This record gives sequence, structure tokens and C-alpha cells, in this order.
Amino acid sequence: MATKTANRIWKGRVTLISLSLLMFAACAKDKPVTIDNSQAVINLAIPHFPSMEMDSDKFITKARAELGKELFFDPILSRNFDISCSSCHLTNLAFTDGLKVSVGTDGRLHNRNSPTLFNVGWHPYFFMDGGNPSLESQVIGPIEEHREMDLPFTEAIARVAADAHYPEKFQKVFDLPVSAYTLSLALATYERTLVSYRSAFDEYYYYGDSLALTNQEKRGLALFKSEALSCTSCHQFPLTTDFSFQNNGLYEDYSADPGRARVTNNLAEHEGQFKVATLRNIALTGPYMHDGSRSTLSEVIDHYASGGSQHPLKSDLIKGFTISADDKAALIAFLESLTDTVSYKKVY
Repeated sequence: MATKTANRIWKGRVTLISLSLLMFAACAKDKPVTIDNSQAVINLAIPHFPSMEMDSDKFITKARAELGKELFFDPILSRNFDISCSSCHLTNLAFTDGLKVSVGTDGRLHNRNSPTLFNVGWHPYFFMDGGNPSLESQVIGPIEEHREMDLPFTEAIARVAADAHYPEKFQKVFDLPVSAYTLSLALATYERTLVSYRSAFDEYYYYGDSLALTNQEKRGLALFKSEALSCTSCHQFPLTTDFSFQNNGLYEDYSADPGRARVTNNLAEHEGQFKVATLRNIALTGPYMHDGSRSTLSEVIDHYASGGSQHPLKSDLIKGFTISADDKAALIAFLESLTDTVSYKKVY
């Protein structure tokens, strides 16, 4: 399905708004003028997506995104110089790592599955428990987390500032030195460009291509939207998430990871609640659930069909259902049609 999507003609709607003044030659003998478009503002206006809200100073440019990308793939931000952000967010796996739980510096195991970074620019809060309010502050978390990169952010800033080439790049891109502000903004800007919105599903549902989905995929879409399965109660289009916190009945006991309650310190109301995950590129982002405890999409469907555990905070939406083998195959086919790992490459 990824190959199928990759071969589609890209019809991007990304608009470049130039910040440069138009310059005219005084006469035919003048040398041609070169305009640096790397500082042009990129407006990620996707017709069927909501507007990407951000503060005025957080605008996207090619130069900012490229600097953030370089840092994203650079192990300079980990204590032992042995991993980078990309170690847990692989491009070929829709910016996940294919592991049950993430592996950090020195082989330390996290207790959560690595989520996709596609479309994080639309998230109202970050981490599975919503413990971080902005993308800029979120990028600091993995750098400092003991089970991930384990480097104090102040030291990360000092390392980048002492590097042979980063200070000059920061000055050119931001007209500012390396700092907590510019370092986090560079990383966040790159992550905002990781957009996914031209899957086969999008071609069919939003762009009117009746042949974009197979009959089986269309049947799966109908099941996905049906009252019996009620998937769209939480996985709302177009982002395939409503960003709510839900206890999906995965366990009776959440002592290993209380989810939202870790942030609120309110087990009575929030135990076992996690942010509803996006389903875009779901075919590439297994294993599934907050702890990677379900290996396949078939296992995920079986869980919801079973009705889940009897935990008192389990969402009222998890009621269980009956599904045939053919309908399960159709539902999985539809979920696979949500694959698009190409659009982001056309942003700049």
C-alpha cells in the first residue's frame, strides 16, 4: 500500500510566501539576481485539515526545517553520542521504531511504544499522557529523559554551541545564537513539516477519486464509520484522532503505567487513560497500544471486539462487537489505505 501511495501524482497545496523583496535589473548588462528562498515562510495550508495553530514567531521556513532535520539525525544530543531522535523515529516506519518499547542510550528500555511523528503539528498537547503543552517543550523531554537520550538540556545547548559548524548556521537561520529557544524551535519546526495527508483514503474521501479505494477498502471504511464498531467516536477524520484521553480497557491493573494519572495525580478519575492515537500510517507503526502489547492490527481489532477489561474507568465507548473474518480483513484493508509517507517530502 505504501508503494501504491508513493506512485500517486502528488498534488500538494503547500504555498510559499516569499519574504524577499522583488528586485529588478537596471539594464541587460546587470548580473542576474539570486533570491534565497530558504527563508521564505512555508504555509502548511492543507484543504481538508484544520489550520495549524502556532505562535507568530514559530513560522516555518526551509532553512529552519533543514537545521532542525540535521539536529534530529545527529547523536550530539544524546549523552553517549550513540543515539539521535531518529533512532526511535525511523523514516521507513512512519517515524516509529518497530519495537514494543523504545530503546534509549546504553540500551535502556522505556515503558512506552514510540509514536509516529506524522501530523504532530496539529496536536494540542504531547506525550501519550498529555504531559507537555507545546511541541517546543516536548522536544526537550526525550533529550533529558534517563531512558532515552539522558542529556541535560543545558548540556545539549552547550554541545551544539561548541560545535564547529552549528553556531554559524543558527546565526544565519535565526539571527540568534544557539539557545534553549532556538534549539527547541529548530527541532519543532522540522517536526511540524512531517505531514501525511495524501493517502489512498484521502484521494477517495476528500479528492473525489472513486477508484482510489478497492471495494474491500470501501467496505472497511463503511465498517469503520458504522454505529456497531463506533471507531469514529474517537478516531475522527481527517486527523483520525480527537486527542481525547481514554481508558480502552487494555488492563485491569495500570500500576506499571497509570497514563494520564501520571500527570494529574488523580488515579480515581484518570487511571489508564491515554491520548487517542492517530491511525494515519497505522500499517507501518506496529506494534500497537501505549506499551506495544498488540503485535498486529488483527490483534488490536480482537481486543476491541472483546470489549476489553472490566476496569472501572474503561471508556463507555468500548462495548465489544461481533465481526466476521471477511469484515475484519476489510477493516484492516481500509486501515492500510491510510498510508502516506510521501507528502512531507514535498513541503520544501
